[in-house]
Amino acid sequence: MESSDIEHYKHRLVELRTEHRDLDDVIARLAKDPLVDELELKRLKKRKLMLKDMIAHLESRLIPDLNA
Repeated sequence: MESSDIEHYKHRLVELRTEHRDLDDVIARLAKDPLVDELELKRLKKRKLMLKDMIAHLESRLIPDLNA
């Protein structure tokens, strides 16, 4: 893997982690609202889970292959 790829992945990880953290805050606030749109809350939780999966995938790409 080239260093430009590594830097790209690291930058993307920062973006994804920031979005994940922000979504966590929004979800926490909405969950306290008794008039919250449950469908919207589910969509946000699904997006947060997708971000978590993307983060895990990128982190695994940055770990060097020990079998090589």
